[in-house]
Amino acid sequence: MRVALWRTGLLLCLLGVCACVEECVLGIVGQPVSLPCFHADPFPFVNYSIEWRRDGEVVLRSVWVQAANVDTWSFNSVAMSADAPLTGNFSLELPTAEPREGTVHYSLSVRSQGNQSVQLCSVCLQTAAGFSSPLLQREAAAQGNQSVFVCHSSGGFPEPAVYWLIDDVHEPPEGSVRTLITPLPDSHLYNITSYLTLNLSSDSRVSCFIENVPMNSTLSSTDNGRQDSPVVGRASEAMWMFSTALCVVVGVMVAVGVAYQIHLDRGTEDNICRGKMR
Repeated sequence: MRVALWRTGLLLCLLGVCACVEECVLGIVGQPVSLPCFHADPFPFVNYSIEWRRDGEVVLRSVWVQAANVDTWSFNSVAMSADAPLTGNFSLELPTAEPREGTVHYSLSVRSQGNQSVQLCSVCLQTAAGFSSPLLQREAAAQGNQSVFVCHSSGGFPEPAVYWLIDDVHEPPEGSVRTLITPLPDSHLYNITSYLTLNLSSDSRVSCFIENVPMNSTLSSTDNGRQDSPVVGRASEAMWMFSTALCVVVGVMVAVGVAYQIHLDRGTEDNICRGKMR
């Protein structure tokens, strides 16, 4: 009996050495997510239980007797393949990723009939949701010549990093930015509204950025200010030249017309005089 227990313990230790290193999975809020766990080696015993835990709390338990599954219990509809020990695929399927700050740690362990346990897999889950494309507006402030820029984005998770750039390179001075982060009703998602208030020329280029670190995503919006492009300038100059030339041409035509009319009038008068002399 002692020899059998010793052998079982030794095999469990060998399984523990093969346990996978923890990896992190990104789950999109509201979508199904799979936590991968693969173990190809067969178990050295026929009676055992498999447990998935979330931060130490059991969320799934599968009991096997004589290499047959006799009972499975799960929390919140999480699932694992019914023939996991046969295929080696012990991945945990979550029906939906719930928004949680930070990371949540999941682990898979196998427990023998002698109550000896070894961990086979460790997976961390981080959840996120993409923000909408930011909307940037320029408003006139009530005080002096200051301008107010409002950047708004919604529906994301977790809280993002928000920053501004002026003319693509300069950060705004300290105290000029105020950012409000509010949760959406009946949701753990966030709305972001950031205000930039300072004195800027009308042609300054202002950009706001919404960075979602877990998703490795940065969204931006830019106000290009009031800028007269060279194309517009050249078009205006050409239009002025055309208008001037048109006025000259019209003036010449009017002068020619007047001269011609005078010539006709003189010819008419001469004909009248000649008729009287006859």
